[in-house]
Amino acid sequence: MGTTGQLTAVPEPKYWHLRTVLLRAIDTEFSTGQILPNERELSARFGVARATLRQALDQLELEGRLVRRRGIGTLIAAPRVGVPVNRHEEGWPGTARSQAWRTVDCTTAPATPQLAKGLGIAEGATVHTVRRVRMLQGQNVATESLHVPASALPHLPGFRAESDRARSVLRQLERLEVDGESRSVELGVAEAEQAALLERPPGSPVLVMTTQYAAGGRLVALAVSTYRADTCKLTFGETGLVEVTPVAATTEVRTAS
Repeated sequence: MGTTGQLTAVPEPKYWHLRTVLLRAIDTEFSTGQILPNERELSARFGVARATLRQALDQLELEGRLVRRRGIGTLIAAPRVGVPVNRHEEGWPGTARSQAWRTVDCTTAPATPQLAKGLGIAEGATVHTVRRVRMLQGQNVATESLHVPASALPHLPGFRAESDRARSVLRQLERLEVDGESRSVELGVAEAEQAALLERPPGSPVLVMTTQYAAGGRLVALAVSTYRADTCKLTFGETGLVEVTPVAATTEVRTAS
């Protein structure tokens, strides 16, 4: 069957068109914290069904432009908060970051194929994983899974409690001298476990930042951080640029045999 090379126009859903119209109204008629008119008034103003209006409002809430408060109504959300994520401002895992991050748990398990690839180790090698939640202005804004090969911390002491294990892993990491790091950021959605920690519905948009840390010529940690996309914007330094030393340029990734 031959093709003409022409794209078929897809009609824009009514709720999406209404979202665009509402955005213009939000930007020109309302200010941060102001309460929107109720659904009946908005439906009458824009000539749409209540169901269509709710779809548009749901979308704008997911995007972080609106906030719903029970007993109050729908408010114009504050602009996204800049969250510093470069190592010089935020610090290497350990004491410098303990004020911003709250430890959830710490586990030790064999590396999955995907995790082994990310850390440059053999599948099944032992890996410590510290899960944390990042707090900003009293709100949970990010979750993190920090994966550390047991081989990178050969002098890790024994521990009785899970909390002791997490503290020991973070303290040992703090003593390492990082000589390379590499970051990537992509858009994703919060899975059920992440959503619960972020106090958001599953499927909410998030920014997923993956960071590899190298020390002594090998990868010593892999951090997968999930930030709320509705309230956060990631900042990487005073210049606004990503200021990292690529791992590949300074280290040799060693894979255990």
